[in-house]
This record gives sequence, C-alpha cells and structure tokens, in this order.
Amino acid sequence: MTDGPLVDVTGFFADEESAVRAIRDVRAAGFGRPRAYSPFPSPEILEAAGLHTSPVRAWVLAGGIAGAASGFALTIGLSTGWYPRVVAGMPYVSVPPFVVIAFEMMILFGALAGTAGFIFHGGFPQLEAFPGFDPRFTGDRFGVVVRSPAARAGEAEARLRAAGAEEVTRAEA
Repeated sequence: MTDGPLVDVTGFFADEESAVRAIRDVRAAGFGRPRAYSPFPSPEILEAAGLHTSPVRAWVLAGGIAGAASGFALTIGLSTGWYPRVVAGMPYVSVPPFVVIAFEMMILFGALAGTAGFIFHGGFPQLEAFPGFDPRFTGDRFGVVVRSPAARAGEAEARLRAAGAEEVTRAEA
C-alpha cells in the first residue's frame, strides 16, 4: 500500500466551512477519508467525508416492532390459550386493553435494541484516543486529520493550509 512510514497531518480550523472545504480537497487529492473532529454535530462534515447517518435508528425500529408484536402475542396468547375465561360475555381478545402492554413492550425493546446498536456500531470500548485528537476540538475548533505517507505529508499540509487551517501539525502514525 505505502512504501514508507505514515504521518498524521492535523489541521485546525476556526469555522465549519473551511473544514468541509479541506475534507473535500484532501479526498479529491487521493488521500482517502480523513478523520474529522467537530465541537457540534455537523451534517455538512458527514457529507463531505462520505459518511452516512447512523444505523442505530434501524435497530430501534426493529426493536420497537418486535416489542409491539411480542406484547400483542403475550396478551392475546394468555387470554386465549392458557387462561380462557368468559367474563360477562366479553370477547376473549379485546384489543384496546392490550395496546397498553404492546406499547410498553415496544418502548422497552426499542430502548434495549438502540443501546445494543449504539454499543455495536460505536466500536466500544475505545481505550485510547484517536490519532490527532486535541482538546480544542471539543471547544471551538474543527479538526481534520489526514493520514498520508511521509513523502506526501508536505502536500497534505499545503492542502490543509490552502483550505484555511489556522495551524497544522504532524505526528508519526
């Protein structure tokens, strides 16, 4: 893949537009997908980096559907199969009271599935800091980290500066 050591080139940006411009520029130059840091969630940065939205929402939907189905199955099964009891001529299966149980099961299963999806897709546990991370990225700065061969590190640094980086640092990968 590369014929030399890898270098992480980190650019510090004051605004979101400059960081997005830098991400698009380094991707167009063939450096691959850079790692981006932002003090707040940014759909523009996700789009520029070629990332999609989180799949955790699908886990929550599947858990909610499974919970509602199991809630109805539990209540209907108990009222018809194990304990059939005719009370005052009412039907065995009366849906309105069962909706409450199905709703509660939907919330429970959706929350558990969302937690499982978050842990699975979040890559937990992350025991060490990501390369190029700086505490300023959680405050008021945006960061773009480009991993490149040492021979192309100067080009990556120049592209980050041209996009509007206030500061650029290098570190061995």
